[in-house]
Amino acid sequence: MKYGLIAALIALPLTALPSVAFAASTSYPLTIENCGSDVVIEKAPQHAVGLGQNSTEILLMLGLADRMAGSAIWVSPVLPELAGDNEKVHRIAANTPNFEAVVAREPDFIAAQFLTSVGPQGRVGTRQQFADLGVPSYVSPTDCVVTDNSVSDGSRKKMFSMDLLYQEIDELSRIFDVADRGEKLIAEIKAREAAVRARVADKAKDVSLVYWFSSPEVAGDAWVAGKNGASGYITQVLGARNVVASEQEWPLVGWEAIAAEDPTVIVIGTMDRRTQGADDPAVKRTFLTKDPVVGKLGAVEKGHIVEMDAQAMNPTIRTISGLETVAASLEQFGLLK
Repeated sequence: MKYGLIAALIALPLTALPSVAFAASTSYPLTIENCGSDVVIEKAPQHAVGLGQNSTEILLMLGLADRMAGSAIWVSPVLPELAGDNEKVHRIAANTPNFEAVVAREPDFIAAQFLTSVGPQGRVGTRQQFADLGVPSYVSPTDCVVTDNSVSDGSRKKMFSMDLLYQEIDELSRIFDVADRGEKLIAEIKAREAAVRARVADKAKDVSLVYWFSSPEVAGDAWVAGKNGASGYITQVLGARNVVASEQEWPLVGWEAIAAEDPTVIVIGTMDRRTQGADDPAVKRTFLTKDPVVGKLGAVEKGHIVEMDAQAMNPTIRTISGLETVAASLEQFGLLK
């Protein structure tokens, strides 16, 4: 069960929607400390490029499609409520584009989801390369706090906080001089989180979960969520336990080790990407039911398998939908007591 931001809000009575005060206009030049660097924005961007699905979707949610020159690095289809605006934005590449392809769009601002795209060894290009062309770059604060992540996923020492996402929304909205839209979006997400907390408070203490993003080979070790990422945040809000204790964002863990923990619920990521052996959720389900060891787990035998948008497993605008999905599934399974 997936919920888009707008669809979920329609179900709320008007009295439940948070009120938002008018935000001040941005004064330029604007300087923002971002991932250890001072980013100077001389004026509101008019030709931005989003590198990473979450960065692009935040810009679209802020109503900035007409100020975007392109997007790249997608895992799933765009949120349905953003599809119309997304069609107006040039898709540079579904995966990682090269530097020349991005520069060809003549961007005046880069919004990146991960340091792997624009960090010191950026797969697209370095921040300095863009700066040399007069193009400022901004990296999601959700990734700035991760260690050893310039070329891979890295580790997270502290539990992910939605405050990092709110910081990103706020800073991007101020960069584009639409701070009032940013404040409204943040208030809406906070209301959704509060609603879930009220429903699940102290009811999932006996529930343990594992979050399976994908695997290089279907029957091999699995990329599962570490304890401190977005999936860890979801688990914390539910008051449940993640069976994976690693601080790594996405450690490769063997299924025998996962089976030894006997998780109450297995959450599998859904995506359109098909670059890894277990990207397809149908492939994941087949493995879970056919494997001689994993197939005997209580979660599999009882059907306690949740399909969740893989993007929600990362710190993104979709994490709140992931929280709602898992909470609703635990209710359906009768596990909230």
